[in-house]
Amino acid sequence: MAILSQSTASFSPSFVSTRSDFTRLTRFPCRVTFRRGLAVSSCFNSSKSPGAGGFLSPDNGGEVSYELHHDFSPQRRRSGSPVFVTLPVNSVSREGGRVLRPKAMMFSLKALASAGVEGVVVEIWWGLVEKNKPRVYYWRGYEELVAMACKCGLKVRAVLAFHQHGAGPDDPNWIPLPLWVLDEIKKDVELAYCDRFGRRNIEYISLGCDILPVLCGRSPIQVYADFMRNFRDTFRSLLGVIITGVQIGMGPGGELRYPSFSPQEPNLAWSQELGEFQCYDKYMLASLNASARNIGMREWGNGGPFGAGSLMQNLEHTDFFKNDGGSWDTPYGKFFLEWYSGMLLLHGERICREAETIFRGTEVHISAKLAVIHWHYVTQSHPSELTAGYYNTFNRDGYLSIARMFSKYGFSMCCSCFEMQDAVMQKINPDGSPEGFLRQLLLAARLCDLALEGQNFSTNLDDGAFTQVLKMSKFYSNGIEKRPFSFNFVRMDKRLFESRNWDRFTRFVRQMSNGNIFRARLYSVGDTRFKTAPVMPEARLLYHLYQYS
Repeated sequence: MAILSQSTASFSPSFVSTRSDFTRLTRFPCRVTFRRGLAVSSCFNSSKSPGAGGFLSPDNGGEVSYELHHDFSPQRRRSGSPVFVTLPVNSVSREGGRVLRPKAMMFSLKALASAGVEGVVVEIWWGLVEKNKPRVYYWRGYEELVAMACKCGLKVRAVLAFHQHGAGPDDPNWIPLPLWVLDEIKKDVELAYCDRFGRRNIEYISLGCDILPVLCGRSPIQVYADFMRNFRDTFRSLLGVIITGVQIGMGPGGELRYPSFSPQEPNLAWSQELGEFQCYDKYMLASLNASARNIGMREWGNGGPFGAGSLMQNLEHTDFFKNDGGSWDTPYGKFFLEWYSGMLLLHGERICREAETIFRGTEVHISAKLAVIHWHYVTQSHPSELTAGYYNTFNRDGYLSIARMFSKYGFSMCCSCFEMQDAVMQKINPDGSPEGFLRQLLLAARLCDLALEGQNFSTNLDDGAFTQVLKMSKFYSNGIEKRPFSFNFVRMDKRLFESRNWDRFTRFVRQMSNGNIFRARLYSVGDTRFKTAPVMPEARLLYHLYQYS
């Protein structure tokens, strides 16, 4: 399989030309020529360009040459918290074979490197890599993307995404589960989660069948493990050097949770949904029924709680979730919630165990993501957390057990909503508290000595939002014992490169890094110069590249 084009990529002698040789990639001068007219060259371990730096010329027959220079000098080493930037969902074509808009991507990566960003987050979609047949993997587009990041001096965090992205085929960024998996779901709809109304959710395979051979003779856990193993073998030489982190998807949105909320919800950060318990497929019901029989209460094993209300109902109008006298705090409620959250924890442990074994000795940091479900945090029952699988109430900590599991297997923890403020949220929803939720999550991580990856939910960040991220990051990382903290900015798009947004972002990166970086200027995109066109206004160059490439 070629790495960067349909034909074999050509390299200078110091880099080599075959895929097996590519796996021995180290920080040496290299040149990669892409088909489709994009030539990329890079000089590693050099803080000074040996020549003019680079050029873009539309008069060279459509070929774009681009010199990139890594700077691993002490000036780029930071004592603060590194910042990573998540790349667009559609960075790789739906066929998985190429990077979309490679010119815009390369210039964007160079700009991020110039701004002092540590690396990029690349979401690797199961539905693209193992799309058509089981055990047939197609990594080429991602190999090309990782190579481009490498040439810009950026590290890579890979997210192994075993979930669907988007609400459906009409979504321009829709990425479904692999086609062969969808075929298996058509044969057995019970592989999909189901709520009490019979509505099926195919964002992620039901964890009720985790260890059953329901996917062409393999269990879902075996399928995830085989995917991880093939990823490891494909990128083995880059693990711990270029690819420094691997986040393992464990549920919808890549998060360890149930798909309890409407996938069409436009902004869950501002939602007030109670959520729906996802325990009505036959595999989940069989487990619930067995647990109820084990304690001699067969009647408790027929389904989820009665009186849970409708999706958007006021919790005080429900029998199960209401604060005073709700059945969530009865023996039945405690039994059900312990079983429901326990199944989620068991699912997480199964994947953690496989991932720890597979990536042992590779020197990559493995991590998993938790959802920040904060919109009922100041209530007693925390209904939206309960339906998502987090048994967290005003008198029970539902996150410490998850943090302990991550610690047991050497995982880092990722969570979002670092930019959200109680003062803003409570004007819209007085029951919500993103800051309170995050503090509880961060305290659990501190108690278990976990490295933490913060993330934003909204992409429209103003100065106040960036200040809030700094505040919450210091809440975790400051103290006598410094805990490792990094931040994933979600995500790179053309708006990031608008002048005001870029100024805010580079200032934020500098503050996270304790000021030990230089300020990026986009009018020249690092060392790049334009031979045939006048220089565009600052911070508009990449905006236009995104718009017209």
